[in-house]
Amino acid sequence: MSGILFFLAQVPREAFGLTFLLFSLAFAGMLGLFFLAGEKNSFRNVLFAGLLLRLAVFPFAPQWSDDFVRFLWDGELLKIGQNPYYLTPKEWQEKNLDPDNAYRNLLYENLNSPDYYSVYPPLNQVIFWLGAKASMGFVWNGYYTLRLILLLGEIGVFVLLWKLLMAFQLPTQRIFWYWFNPLVIMEITGNLHFEGLVLLFLIASIWAIQKGKLGLSGSFWGLAVGIKLLPLMLGPVFLAFEKSRKSAWFWAGMTLAIVISFIPLLIDDSWVNFAQSLKLYQGKFEFNASIYYLLREVGYWIEGYNTIAFLTKILSLSTVILIGYFSWKRQSKSLFELVDLIVLIYLVYLLLQPVVHPWYILPALGLSVMQGKMTILLWSFGAIFSYQAYGNADFQEQSIFLILEYGLVVLGIYLDYFSKRNKTTYIEVT
Repeated sequence: MSGILFFLAQVPREAFGLTFLLFSLAFAGMLGLFFLAGEKNSFRNVLFAGLLLRLAVFPFAPQWSDDFVRFLWDGELLKIGQNPYYLTPKEWQEKNLDPDNAYRNLLYENLNSPDYYSVYPPLNQVIFWLGAKASMGFVWNGYYTLRLILLLGEIGVFVLLWKLLMAFQLPTQRIFWYWFNPLVIMEITGNLHFEGLVLLFLIASIWAIQKGKLGLSGSFWGLAVGIKLLPLMLGPVFLAFEKSRKSAWFWAGMTLAIVISFIPLLIDDSWVNFAQSLKLYQGKFEFNASIYYLLREVGYWIEGYNTIAFLTKILSLSTVILIGYFSWKRQSKSLFELVDLIVLIYLVYLLLQPVVHPWYILPALGLSVMQGKMTILLWSFGAIFSYQAYGNADFQEQSIFLILEYGLVVLGIYLDYFSKRNKTTYIEVT
């Protein structure tokens, strides 16, 4: 697997055939490790094996995503005392053009969104600033620093996930589905996506509840929101869970963490541009969707044009309603059930979104290994089909690959929620 990932990290996303072949081999390697391992495994050996796989991709520039360029751009502005939310990169560059600053100009030339305000929360920006401080005029220094931070976060995920599996008296080999998963390795360590830190804080929140530290749990949840806004949707889940609902410390910790994380948005009314980018993202872009694409075709048939503006509002409302419904209907009686509900909420959200990049599923994948659920695991393989679009000059998606990807998701949903297998999935933990 280490050798396969070493080569995979150097394959550009446009070369889908080779990407798919190497990714499939790595995924098969993960399956082999899982089935060859027993229920009892060495913490140290498993940890070091996963680190070896991540070190195999560590030396190379991100090949599947250029988002890291925006990370370093925002960090560079912070480093020189500028507000990354105040102007778009294009506006800032026009006002501050410096032909002699090769590093900054190189970043600008490689930005994928020079016309948009930054959409990354302030807590993320702190990490970007660290990457910029360490860059010293070289892009690779910047992304190596971000990669090291994410790798440390991954170690934290492994330690806490292992502790929870032990606490729930579950087979530790389940951690293989995350720790050895090539999608996880490529998207977090390889392509520098921060869903790994989101998962770290969510698992830390679960772990703190298990330890009876409700204030700390709320703080970790708030930090997860500070990295990516999405975990805020778990509010109804925690409201329906008796331990967190009745704990003033939990909500105080969450509130404090969120206030500290987002108070910088009040500077220069940065929240206005930040909100504008979020609104634009929700109402303009579409990629690798499922239910949204089906409804879009109905919209074409009825109206004769893309009804994205209407559909995103309807799907967002539907998501909120379903999150509230499932949180109330499946009120968690145990911590194990709470984790299971969080995975379901993530699944509902992802199925109703117009944009589903592969790395979006990683927090749900990490949490789902405790339940032994198959849906997100199957999706972690099927997500590779989305990279087919990058092999086309116009990034055109092909229906067959969407069918293959979401066919696996539907299979997982059947196995986890409708088949007899589901009856053996749930384990009551006291």
